[in-house]
Amino acid sequence: MRNFFYGWYFKCQSASQTLALIPAVHQTGKKRTCSIQVVTDDGCLTANFPGTAFARKGGRIIIGENHFGQDGVGLCVRTPELRVEGALHFGALRPLKYDIMGPFALVPFMECRHGVWSMRHEVSGRVEVNGKPFEFSKGLGYWEGDRGRSFPKEYAWTQCLFKGGSLMLSVADIPMAGMHFTGIIGIVLWKGKEYRFATYLGARVLQNQDGMLRIAQGDMMLEAKMKKGAQCSPSAGNKNGIGHPLKAPVGGDMTRTIHENPACGAAYRFRVGGRTLFAFDTKRASFEYEYFK
Repeated sequence: MRNFFYGWYFKCQSASQTLALIPAVHQTGKKRTCSIQVVTDDGCLTANFPGTAFARKGGRIIIGENHFGQDGVGLCVRTPELRVEGALHFGALRPLKYDIMGPFALVPFMECRHGVWSMRHEVSGRVEVNGKPFEFSKGLGYWEGDRGRSFPKEYAWTQCLFKGGSLMLSVADIPMAGMHFTGIIGIVLWKGKEYRFATYLGARVLQNQDGMLRIAQGDMMLEAKMKKGAQCSPSAGNKNGIGHPLKAPVGGDMTRTIHENPACGAAYRFRVGGRTLFAFDTKRASFEYEYFK
């Protein structure tokens, strides 16, 4: 049987809190398991389940007593390390005009394919994580996912919800047919209009160093900079402020450790035709920077 993983990323943000939920199913050989990772400003905790706990019904993802879908999520996790209870309701989703992978969605044997289900939607409800309440009233949400065998060996990813818009950008080393190339996918949703960056549209990397990404495509330019002095506060599992450790797939098995800042300091700038549409600093950016040069 083939090795694979399929994971979804639900980010929910209020004025003061960030909660990300990552349900996933993974298979290595004949062994299938599933998991739910819960990421907060304080860290990441994981609940593991047998493969039989996973199901998909009517567009919903179900793991045990937990369900995830376009209407929202319902959570009931009880393990010695993690207790999560509550429900969140999603407003109308904001999907993309077409698949973020473009023509690469049809290319076989890619190690990882990305999907974006909603760039921005309203979130309401309450969830408790080990007794700590997360409350959302007209909060904001974002929903994406990945499927394949493994995450790219090296990559950078950032997502930010902000007044008037939302953005996502990913730059990764992509192996294909014995070669490697730099793959770029990104979406800027600004005042209701979608701007897309992609390798298949001619996007190129001008800078990728020390948490700084600068991407150009035609007359558009997007800059994203993770601020080292404003990263996650050091905590258990986040000793150096580089991000909380999360599990990621290698050949379908969740054995790799990556690091994510769910809400950290960053700066963004977006230019079109020589005009700056927005430029701002924030303390609410999500960032993963897995380059080691």
